[in-house]
Amino acid sequence: MKTLLKNILLLFIGIGIQNLQAQKQSKNLENSLLWEVSGNGLAKPSYLFGTIHMICAADYSMNEYTKKAFAKTDRLTLEIDMSDAEQMSAMQKMAMGEKPLSETLTPDDYARLDQILQKQAGLSAKQLDSFTLLTVMSVLTIKSFGCADMKYYEMEFIEMAKNLSKSVSGLETVNEQMALFENGISTEDILEMMEASDDAETKKMVEIYKQQNLQQMYSMMTDEKSMSKEAKLLMLDNRNSNWLKKMPAMMKKESVFFAVGAAHLPGEMGVIELLKKAGYTVKAVKS
Repeated sequence: MKTLLKNILLLFIGIGIQNLQAQKQSKNLENSLLWEVSGNGLAKPSYLFGTIHMICAADYSMNEYTKKAFAKTDRLTLEIDMSDAEQMSAMQKMAMGEKPLSETLTPDDYARLDQILQKQAGLSAKQLDSFTLLTVMSVLTIKSFGCADMKYYEMEFIEMAKNLSKSVSGLETVNEQMALFENGISTEDILEMMEASDDAETKKMVEIYKQQNLQQMYSMMTDEKSMSKEAKLLMLDNRNSNWLKKMPAMMKKESVFFAVGAAHLPGEMGVIELLKKAGYTVKAVKS
């Protein structure tokens, strides 16, 4: 159960969706998960790292360039500070529904959910009735990786920070993030994403991630069938803009290693482009 609860949050913050028109307007990026941020009055550079959040242990890797960049920074900042006990407690609470799904969903939607679960996971809606619909979606996503032994980039970075006595912080809280999802994702959105869940697509995404091809990964994740335009705006663009209100002061104070979902980095409204527009020099650190 504890592992599942971690996966729930990792799934939510890993949904990197963007408007396709913005994708067409964005500049192609070099293949790199690690980016150095300098200039604009910074005494020391900070770094951006794009994560896939969860990945099979056999596919996990972290190169020496990333480890060296991490060691040079003063603080680790994630989307959510998963080293914070209060945040973990909030995550556990939001995994469980206030009412069973059989009571919150319409009979048609509940039957549709049951059909999806039986087809893709060999489970019934009744087995997961006490969870929220977002939690159920995470179960399908975890299964699509096809392995039992998972690695979590955020948890690995937290352990590295602990070993090097670095502070850890988050760009947003669980409650802030959940408010976005609740306001931006409808039951129809979630059911459609569940129906689109595909083991082959997950495998393809993992291979693209291992190639450090942010642009291709971004293009794959910006398929309009995945989510409504309104939900995309709330889940990616607005969050990126909110982060850019916090990041300058954090980087001016100390060198920060930011580790966020890879889909937040590319695009016209991606973190890389927004930092450049704010006057920073952002360059790929290639392995």
